[in-house]
Amino acid sequence: MRNIGRMLLLAATGVAGLSVASSLMAHGNVTPQAVDTSALPDIGEEWLQHNPYRGNAEAVKIGESAYGQNCARCHGLDAESGGIAPDLRYLEVGDSGDEWFVQRYQHGSSHDGKVYMPPFGDILGQKTGWAIRAWLETKHQE
Repeated sequence: MRNIGRMLLLAATGVAGLSVASSLMAHGNVTPQAVDTSALPDIGEEWLQHNPYRGNAEAVKIGESAYGQNCARCHGLDAESGGIAPDLRYLEVGDSGDEWFVQRYQHGSSHDGKVYMPPFGDILGQKTGWAIRAWLETKHQE
């Protein structure tokens, strides 16, 4: 009877370990989800340096959805990070924060051959990026 209990405990521990390991490995395998930005004003192909959608209610709505689909898995629900990726609520607001945001969004971030953030710029596009940024500014904290 004791051996059966130990075997069940060992099996449960193994299943839990495999579950955690597969979650960690899946972290780097992210498939971006398309975002419908057709309701937003056109801003052209050349990347802007400052957010043209700041304060635009429709952009904020689209940005919230886009964030949930493409950013929350690393940066946390409602932009509240669990510590793995930067907490974007503390990103500087206004034009000065736009520079850092657009650089990371366009080009991603990698160090020592490891991708910490994939480059979303060419995949999701400028309109989506600025909509996400517009939503993030509504979540800002000092």
